[in-house]
Amino acid sequence: MDDIWCEVYRAANVLEAHSLKGMLESSRIPVRLQGESLSAAAGELPADVLEVGIWVPQSCLIPAARLLSAYEQAEQPGWCCPRCGEQNGAQFELCWQCGHDRDA
Repeated sequence: MDDIWCEVYRAANVLEAHSLKGMLESSRIPVRLQGESLSAAAGELPADVLEVGIWVPQSCLIPAARLLSAYEQAEQPGWCCPRCGEQNGAQFELCWQCGHDRDA
């Protein structure tokens, strides 16, 4: 009997979805992506519709959820503003102190 597939995660975009797919597959967890072709309509659809669903067999749901939880909790390194020297969290693209762009 075929296993039932369950959505275990909603990736923010196609790149994240494929990265996570590779991570899960390297742990021998089968993966299906759903919604990755919607990015072609990016200008016409709301952003939440463009998320890509990551689906795994129900029998792999718990190990997949554990791996994805560890991925979400992985601490991203912060950055130091080259203009003012302020420490900023990884989630910030602009320095909260002076407004300097992180990638500039």
